[in-house]
Amino acid sequence: MKKFLILTIFLCSFCCINICANVVTVTLTTDSNFDNLPIIEKLQTNLGKVLTEINSAQNENRPLNIVGLPMNEFASNSLSMLWANIHFYCDDEEVVERCWPLTDGYLVRRIPLIITPQGEEFGNGTYQEAIVEFAPSGVISDFRFALDAQLGESMEMGGKGVVEIERRQKILSYCERFRTAYNTKDINFLNQIFSNDALIITGTVVKTKSSDMGIGGEKVLYKKQNKQQYLANLKRAFMRNKWIDVKFFQIGEKGETGGPDAITQSSVNPKMYGVRLRQEWRSSNYSDEGYLFLLWDFTNEDAPVIHVRTWQPEWVGGQKLPEDDIFSLSDFDL
Repeated sequence: MKKFLILTIFLCSFCCINICANVVTVTLTTDSNFDNLPIIEKLQTNLGKVLTEINSAQNENRPLNIVGLPMNEFASNSLSMLWANIHFYCDDEEVVERCWPLTDGYLVRRIPLIITPQGEEFGNGTYQEAIVEFAPSGVISDFRFALDAQLGESMEMGGKGVVEIERRQKILSYCERFRTAYNTKDINFLNQIFSNDALIITGTVVKTKSSDMGIGGEKVLYKKQNKQQYLANLKRAFMRNKWIDVKFFQIGEKGETGGPDAITQSSVNPKMYGVRLRQEWRSSNYSDEGYLFLLWDFTNEDAPVIHVRTWQPEWVGGQKLPEDDIFSLSDFDL
């Protein structure tokens, strides 16, 4: 049985117009198998400082003061880019959640946040969960938005016997970082995560002529792009939109279509993994819903890359795209 920590967050409230909580006190309790009191105290203190600064900055409507926070450069940049796009705060008076010991640190899921972007119709009061990772020393090493809770659970459990638990956790982590990069407009991270020979396929619904085959008088026209073309177009989209909100949901095994597992492993190259997702893209100027497939390569454990990204519209001619038409690992001879 895996060892875990229980995370309890108590928010010490101050009277504010919009935010009830300001100072955040974090208390960690553990099971009998984990007795490292010094690291527990360090995790408590460090997470409390960061959440307190987030609440203070939101309450005072000011930039985050990252200087002096117990975060490494990567985590500081992640949090700063999130804050530059949208604001949020931790509101619950008490939260109980697991903190998982990892081989290279600790991870806490489901930190409850309320999104409050300034001056945009983003949806004030939108609930969002965050994930915080800690280095072995207790310093925060990553702060990012979590995937949909149901998706996270399905990806953790899916593919048993094919994809080992630790690998599923790592794939889930990188999918979360990948999604967060769109929300933070982090073009540098996306440049790193796509391989140099990455193939990007995007489907667009077009009207068909009477002689063409299609669903309800419409069909999907596919466009191929290389990494440079895709990132150039994406950079222009980032500039056009004041905010972007990308969410991933499960499709596949026990999902809405009943197809393959959310995560599948290549039988040709065991370092290759396919991930099928349903994506919702909302932004200040554009929105769509469709199916996303990512082909991940974990040959380099510390720097996995995406070789293939496909997107297909969910609806064509008033009908959902058939299951057999949705891209999966088997479509790429893996």
